[in-house]
Amino acid sequence: MKAKKEKETGELRRLRTEQSHPDADDLDRKSSLEIASLINAEDAVVALAVRRALPQIARAIDLVAAGLRHGGRLIYVGAGTSGRIGALDASECPPTFNVDPRTVQYIIAGGPKALASATEASEDDEELGRAEMRKRKPGKYDVVIGIASSGRTPFTVAAVAEARRRGAKTVALTCNRKSPLERAAHFAIVTEVGPEVLAGSSRMKAGTAHKMVLNTISTGAMTRLGYVYRNLMVNVSPRNEKLTQRAISILEQATGADSKTAGRTLEASGGRTPVALVMLATGVNRTQAVAALKKVKGHVRQAIAAAKPM
Repeated sequence: MKAKKEKETGELRRLRTEQSHPDADDLDRKSSLEIASLINAEDAVVALAVRRALPQIARAIDLVAAGLRHGGRLIYVGAGTSGRIGALDASECPPTFNVDPRTVQYIIAGGPKALASATEASEDDEELGRAEMRKRKPGKYDVVIGIASSGRTPFTVAAVAEARRRGAKTVALTCNRKSPLERAAHFAIVTEVGPEVLAGSSRMKAGTAHKMVLNTISTGAMTRLGYVYRNLMVNVSPRNEKLTQRAISILEQATGADSKTAGRTLEASGGRTPVALVMLATGVNRTQAVAALKKVKGHVRQAIAAAKPM
């Protein structure tokens, strides 16, 4: 057991994400502007690393869109920073796209309390990872994305392996190639950002890269499902005054209607922005607009094409 632990420690130290950045050896002796400039220069690396992974990201978008179209779920799983980034994207999908909170979920080692405080010991618990995944009962239409900068977090690797065993589609999101997480998943998205300015602190470039990837996957999938019209958040739910005004503005931009007409139609739609958009774009009434959207599973552009005016 001791020999295995020493081997794993040695392998971890060899990962690029764990190494010391040569330009930051004297970070503690730099001025505030020098520190900010160095971090900013390294942040510029992130977008390039994500760009190199675009084919795999596009594959994930297609996978998620297909799964959600059949009633499946997108489930993020991770520990520490990785888990929190997954939780952030999952929590922002319902207000952005008005999807059921169960559609995009997250699992974080240590549970919800780990969002606000560190629970490092749970990261090493493989059985806990499997147990948390079993609770979700993943199936063939679900897509599970395991997030780990090192690609070695036992909790995440075990959770992804369990999801795959149960028939879910699985994706590894990591910053190191040929990792245990990559081997556990169907395929990997690897963002090779290199060493951090603050050695080993994956909340920096690695975390930024993975937030960019998750934003792209969820936005891309929801767009493919038709919850976006042009580049507008047409599924936004007007739950307060700010969101009501946003919905009215979206209707104006999408249809050319004036503010008063857009507001009246939004009210007539029962406060459902996609329904109001179909009504304004085609001249149909609320019942017909609702029927058109239902027929195409909420795909707004297809609903506009399918709607028949009275």
